[in-house]
Amino acid sequence: MVAQRTREVEISGIRKMFEAAPPNSINLGLGEPDFDPAPEVIEALCTAVRSGKNHYGPSAGIPELRDKIAERYRELDPGTLRENVIVTAGGSEGLMTAALALYDPGTEVLVPNPGFVLYAPHAKLAGAVPVPYSLYPAQKYIPDFDELERLVSPRTRAIVVNSPSNPTGAVFPRSVVDRIVAFADRHNLTIVSDEVYEDIVYGTTATSFWGRSDRVVIANSFSKTLAMTGWRLGFLVAPKSYAAALNKIHYHILACPSTPVQVAVLAGIGNGSSSFQAMLKEFKARRELVTRLLGKMPGLSLVPPQGAFYAFPHFDWHRSSAEVAHALLARGVITTPGDAFGSLGASHLRISFAASQKAIRDGLKILQTYADEVAK
Repeated sequence: MVAQRTREVEISGIRKMFEAAPPNSINLGLGEPDFDPAPEVIEALCTAVRSGKNHYGPSAGIPELRDKIAERYRELDPGTLRENVIVTAGGSEGLMTAALALYDPGTEVLVPNPGFVLYAPHAKLAGAVPVPYSLYPAQKYIPDFDELERLVSPRTRAIVVNSPSNPTGAVFPRSVVDRIVAFADRHNLTIVSDEVYEDIVYGTTATSFWGRSDRVVIANSFSKTLAMTGWRLGFLVAPKSYAAALNKIHYHILACPSTPVQVAVLAGIGNGSSSFQAMLKEFKARRELVTRLLGKMPGLSLVPPQGAFYAFPHFDWHRSSAEVAHALLARGVITTPGDAFGSLGASHLRISFAASQKAIRDGLKILQTYADEVAK
């Protein structure tokens, strides 16, 4: 008999749609760049493998990479050192590590609704209780601080935040970040900040939570910025008082991150900015295309995304998110039902524009036809 915890979580709606898709479907569902890593990164990986860097490394990651990550965050907190950094198998493993290290059974964790599909299940797997806090399009997906005060209790251990957001594309202004820090400090909460999309922003800047509190854990990844989702490398940045515990859990999950991939990422951090800027320029063009095309469709409304590469339109078609997503899937385009991200994702779709402009046009043409039919 399988453990009870396996019955308390489900495969995400993102994966369900992807795996149910007919062959040759237009994929506007998965959140991964349709780019390859920069040539120097690929070459660095090949060189690392050929030169024998194929063995176990330190649990927390190779020192050179940890130093490089710490250097980046030292701009926010001059005291950031290698000891604050743990290299993980992508942002997902980092988030799971944080959950197991920070949440005790029976404690409560404030999680965004709508929010990324892993936050609530990770809390459940740690034996904690996820408590959703609301993010509404009318407020541009900014938390309601009066609601947060009502939701917090003596059992609340942490608050999970995500800016830029998956799925909404919202980016918290600095003033909101400051208010969240003040709220967490007032209630002795740890902030778990998912900052995977921090560099993918449009006409704004994402404000990191690092350096603003001594109770904050940053989860980040190289998957999006270096276009290496399949390479599975991310990291945590945490106060030293947390880092040893995080690394202990991380070791029992993973033992150590991939050695050759870490070597390759070092080459990307040092030399990959031109490739990233080209990718970001293309994402900006796709964002404009998606926003324009969705704006023409009857029954749809959209808060234009400020970051990440997702649009999260709301529809008023008197159908569930799953019904709409499956109807589109039957017509050959993959989207993600909004309620996969929480109850407030109902009557939304998540549309990824990490796909070519042709795929976006073709996929949204199918959505346009569907919207016109429903409107009649």
